[in-house]
Amino acid sequence: MTKTPTITLNDGRAIPAIGFGTFQIPDDGSTYQAVKEALAIGYRHIDTAVAYFNEDEVGQAIKDSGIPRDQIWVTSKLWLQDYGFDAASRAIDRSLTKLRLDYIDLYLIHQPYGDVPGAWQAMEAAQKAGKLKSIGVSNMTPTLWQKFVPQFETIPAVNQVEFNPYFQQQPLRQLLAAQDVKLEAWAPLGQGNQALFKEPIIQQLAIKYHKDAGQIILRFEHQEGVIVFPKSVHSAWIKSNRDIFDFELTSTEMAQLRALDTGKGHHDPDAPGVSEQLLHAFDVHADD
Repeated sequence: MTKTPTITLNDGRAIPAIGFGTFQIPDDGSTYQAVKEALAIGYRHIDTAVAYFNEDEVGQAIKDSGIPRDQIWVTSKLWLQDYGFDAASRAIDRSLTKLRLDYIDLYLIHQPYGDVPGAWQAMEAAQKAGKLKSIGVSNMTPTLWQKFVPQFETIPAVNQVEFNPYFQQQPLRQLLAAQDVKLEAWAPLGQGNQALFKEPIIQQLAIKYHKDAGQIILRFEHQEGVIVFPKSVHSAWIKSNRDIFDFELTSTEMAQLRALDTGKGHHDPDAPGVSEQLLHAFDVHADD
């Protein structure tokens, strides 16, 4: 089993460079099975969120895996309905309970709207108390970053955003690099965009390295220093998505893949009405 490389965060902690995503995997036993299989294959980084409604199954799979706790990196995220100091403090404890964990390795502000400073202060307090090891944000554009982060006492360790060869977040990456903030990619495979998979350069590299298109994309992102966590419920894909550490793209090939960047993604966190739409999308306390 190939050991997963790590990336050092600005708080000194080493995060596995590839993880297993659980977004949109149902809490009907599917998340439990997928996470358990991913751990058995060799993943040691699991990404979930309160708003994924599957923290319970993630926690059970981790518990049943038999793998020592300190060998598994677990990320979860705080939802909009729990922003503000008191609400966020309660939400962190709820996540710990659902995950059956004494601490969470990385906890993120999921959507950057509303009382983000109050939520961040609760996360800083939980970090000092040992409940959270690293803290970060998600879906922060340069505009949202400049709005909120200057108010934070602690600089985020990561910013988890949409990222794939078609949307490489160049202005944001320049901003983050100044404070050694690592970028994590959600939808690192472009949400299965077939046009991306069929790009001639990606197809050519897949043939050259005896890999599939997804592995070429993930390898490119890894070499760019981006933390990725592809999602799948299919055994073959769960396994192949992690099989990206036995080859290396050349500098010329990396430049060719960088040239695919369109500068545009599917989700625009700066668009008017996004915060209201997300706040009313669902109730994370419906099952409490």
